[in-house]
Amino acid sequence: MTIALKREKLVEYIQQADERKVKAIYTILEREISTEYNWWEDEDFVAQLDREMADIKSGKSKTYTWEEVQAETKRLRTKRYDQK
Repeated sequence: MTIALKREKLVEYIQQADERKVKAIYTILEREISTEYNWWEDEDFVAQLDREMADIKSGKSKTYTWEEVQAETKRLRTKRYDQK
């Protein structure tokens, strides 16, 4: 059974289910349904971003322009395919 068909069957079932069954299904899925990740509220993640930004600004971490990334990718792809 495809995912699309499973979704369709679930929708049909929920639309016809009695209140008790809908509440039970919602209770099972509630955390996943209502969970929204707000990265700016994640203190560890924000601290990591701050450390990385400080490393970039101090020169400790090397950064690359988009043109440098493209050039390096092209160089590596050429090298890889020329070896075959």
